[in-house]
Amino acid sequence: HKENADVVPICAKIESELAGLGEDDKAIFMDDLGIKLDTPFAQFNLYTNQTTFSGNRAELYNVCWFAINSIYYEQMESMRSVFNLPEEYIPLDSFEGEGGFFYNRRTGEVLELTLGKVYNDFQQGKLKPQWHNFNTFLEWFFDLS
Repeated sequence: HKENADVVPICAKIESELAGLGEDDKAIFMDDLGIKLDTPFAQFNLYTNQTTFSGNRAELYNVCWFAINSIYYEQMESMRSVFNLPEEYIPLDSFEGEGGFFYNRRTGEVLELTLGKVYNDFQQGKLKPQWHNFNTFLEWFFDLS
């Protein structure tokens, strides 16, 4: 992500689409991903209406929006295949700049992977997720801690 990049608000059509999704619609996508609605991850993605969020080193997805309006499921499968990730990990961003964040939908932990040593350490079981829950990750990501 570019430093000092212009912030462009989402267009009214997309905002309207997000606002028009009922809670049931969004809940279906969380259910499809195997994520319980009472988790911080689900709450964050269900009750925000931005498509991405700028923070430390990345642009996070609004997973509900991307699941509905993009090839998110295909991207998820591709990333898991390419990086040999366990089934429980789903991408939180597009893995630009040779790094990205992954949410563990089984444990609620968040993992940051970068190519090279960090990736190799993860594959060898030497690297564990850096954030033990999604709230802790968001506090770091938005520089709130």
